[in-house]
Amino acid sequence: MNNKLYGNLIFELSHEGRKGYSLPENTFGNYELPLCARRKTDAELPQCDELTVVRHYTNHSENNFGVNNGFYPLGSCTMKYNPIVNEETAAMPGFAALHPLQPAETCQGALEAYYNMQKALSDITGLSEFTLNPFAGAHGELTGLMIIRAYHQHNEDHKRTKVLVPDSAHGTNPASAAVCGLEVVEVKSTPDGLVDVDDLKTHLDDTIAAMMMTNPNTLGLFESDIPEIARLVHECGALMYYDGANLNPMLGACRPGDMGFDVMHINLHKTFSTPHGGGGPGSGPVGVGKGLEQFLPRPRVVKDGSEYKMDTEYAGISVGEFLGNFATMLRAYTYILSLGKENLPMVGPLATLNANYIKESLKDAYELPITGVCKHEFVFNGLKDKSTGVTTMDVAKRLLDYGYHAPTIYFPLLFHEAMMIEPTENESIDTLDCFIDVMHRIAREAAETPDIVKTAPHNTPIGRVDDVLAAKHPILTYKQMISDTQDNG
Repeated sequence: MNNKLYGNLIFELSHEGRKGYSLPENTFGNYELPLCARRKTDAELPQCDELTVVRHYTNHSENNFGVNNGFYPLGSCTMKYNPIVNEETAAMPGFAALHPLQPAETCQGALEAYYNMQKALSDITGLSEFTLNPFAGAHGELTGLMIIRAYHQHNEDHKRTKVLVPDSAHGTNPASAAVCGLEVVEVKSTPDGLVDVDDLKTHLDDTIAAMMMTNPNTLGLFESDIPEIARLVHECGALMYYDGANLNPMLGACRPGDMGFDVMHINLHKTFSTPHGGGGPGSGPVGVGKGLEQFLPRPRVVKDGSEYKMDTEYAGISVGEFLGNFATMLRAYTYILSLGKENLPMVGPLATLNANYIKESLKDAYELPITGVCKHEFVFNGLKDKSTGVTTMDVAKRLLDYGYHAPTIYFPLLFHEAMMIEPTENESIDTLDCFIDVMHRIAREAAETPDIVKTAPHNTPIGRVDDVLAAKHPILTYKQMISDTQDNG
């Protein structure tokens, strides 16, 4: 590949006077734009021919990495394969050409699919009702906490303003609670990585609104004390919130509603195979147990006889004008129907099997701080041999040279050199064996030729970058980049 053409920015390929378009002769006349709508200066756009533009962006697109390219063991984010049949369903004209303001009688098929998805999620989770309105997992968290707050306010229990959050929780948990105007109280973990029930007891009083839990937790461990935790939290008058980000390994094993959870959100991309990354498209449906249905946000789809209608009666909570990300919901619904009740319960056990297979195969070379059976993911604390000076960051960078996306690193914060790996249930034993072989190879390199690992990656378009400098002093415009280059000689 000619790096002069394809390794640069599109602005660097610009030549004065070149065009990538040819417009027909103007037959509509000339009209003056009002001054308020005019630019003060011309837009600084690159001037390139069409073929240069097409080749430039096509080649750059090939540098993107996703589950369609290769193994993507990003712990906590569950980057699972998105089946093509999901995309075909979402692209059907009867769905794709709808308008959010169409009368209900003109889109009964779409509303039926929406209604059936609500019911399917209720069956899967053991909760009473769902809303599909939230546009992301974190948006769903906020919605769930708003429901909990509305519930306590409805009961005139206004002093319940605190939310219990384990120290191993996802970072969005305390953030969502804070945005909702609630105070976060941290609950410690035991040395085994589970919620410390004794520490929990010290925080329980009549100021607690809810406890947020992720199960399995961020370490990939099943919280075995949930029945006791739910009993204690309910006895003090608070509600149990389930962060459904890690729901994937629970499919076929247990349901949050049966464990005693009152409210939960689901990340459709993590469990039900919808696209993930780049800020969207997202969806974070929220479910509630018996007695909380009235607090779900509107609008909602309800069934009246054989007809589907929109329930728009204000319930005190509003998180979106329309019915959420409809196309994403269709993708997830297609995935659920494709597997069916017979095969959906296989997802969790297979995800658990794959994770444990990798963990057991690599614990000879990588430090495993918490032993025992994990669920969908597990955490190493870097290489076993710390004398090499090779860090988790170095291992992650070296993986790129071998064609693998790096796992989640330096999270959770419980371990200094954390490396969180999640394979998902889709991956074959051949893929897992190849990944295991590469991880062992990197461990040997760290011991024998550590500089190769410390200076990785070597085979990517861009080598090792200064992550701290990029975060503190980002260069976001082409003009700024030119200026900085000139200033530096």
